[in-house]
Amino acid sequence: MRMKFVALSDTHNLHLMTHIPEGDVLLFGGDMCGRGTLEEVEKFGEFLSTLPHEHKVVIAGNHDWPFEREPEKARKALGDVIYLEDEEVIIEGVKIYGSPWQPVFFNWAFNLERGEPLRKVWSKIPDDTDVLLTHGPPYDILDRCYDGRRVGCQDLRDRVSELKQLKAHIFGHIHEGYGRHREGDCTHYNASICDLGQRRAENVPWLFEI
Repeated sequence: MRMKFVALSDTHNLHLMTHIPEGDVLLFGGDMCGRGTLEEVEKFGEFLSTLPHEHKVVIAGNHDWPFEREPEKARKALGDVIYLEDEEVIIEGVKIYGSPWQPVFFNWAFNLERGEPLRKVWSKIPDDTDVLLTHGPPYDILDRCYDGRRVGCQDLRDRVSELKQLKAHIFGHIHEGYGRHREGDCTHYNASICDLGQRRAENVPWLFEI
């Protein structure tokens, strides 16, 4: 039996302006917050509780400070959803792994230096992962900033290339990179909903089936 996945990321408090399609599994790639407060997390959790999807899987992003500073309170505020932080969950036989880290990007949450610190994080991704949720993109895949720079993580791309069972990789972080890109058997989705200035929810969630 095939499951329908709905993927989105980077709503930055504009979740009420976003049309969420129906599906079996909702995947959120981080940055529910703007300023990074517990109140923002709670409001996003309340929003998620109104959605009909049977399974809701969430990771944090670089704006989601409470998950780094007050993790227990943040998870409680988010409510009855599946929150992943370097963890996996299996839903109807599909293994989903989530991680919030990205290469240092200004002074935000879940920053790590490129090289060994990030390689160590990505090495935890199981070889038999079917769906991968990371906040940031791999290098040279939907990672181009408005000024032309590519800011994705090379170490993440290297690890993704080793995941022979991977069917979908969802991320956001670089709003300008919204789009879809297929490499081999894996489709990468930059699911950023907000525009660069975080003033409009201008993009739509992605839909796919497994």
